[in-house]
Amino acid sequence: MTIDWVSFTPASALIGGALIGLASAMFLLLSGRIAGITGILAAPLQALWQRTPLALQRPQLLFVLGLVLAPLAWSLVAPLPAATLSASPGVLVAAGLLVGVGTRLANGCTSGHGVCGLARLSVRSLANVLVFMAAGFATVFVVRHVLAG
Repeated sequence: MTIDWVSFTPASALIGGALIGLASAMFLLLSGRIAGITGILAAPLQALWQRTPLALQRPQLLFVLGLVLAPLAWSLVAPLPAATLSASPGVLVAAGLLVGVGTRLANGCTSGHGVCGLARLSVRSLANVLVFMAAGFATVFVVRHVLAG
């Protein structure tokens, strides 16, 4: 995936960041839980797996519904940015599995640690974010400079 830097505007980034912060704060106030996407997605899936009532996961289901509906709402205001994938399906599956394993090992994902954890001044979240970023930097360096030739 590539970022269209020519079309980048600070205003849209600021508005998007403010909306992420608002959604995280509202989720914390209304449900008492941190808005980490891994945990939010895991709760309803675990309820389905264990055959427990999904009503218990209502805040999580509403949050996921918001994630799904947000691009549709955005498309009413402005065109959605074009997304292109340059990786094969096998690479995408492997990457998804690695991200899933990483989020389980780190007890959360970048949204939970990076957005909510750092806002709460969590030392554990700071350590996780530093590891996420270092791993990302190292991966980009290896893929672009070592493997590319």
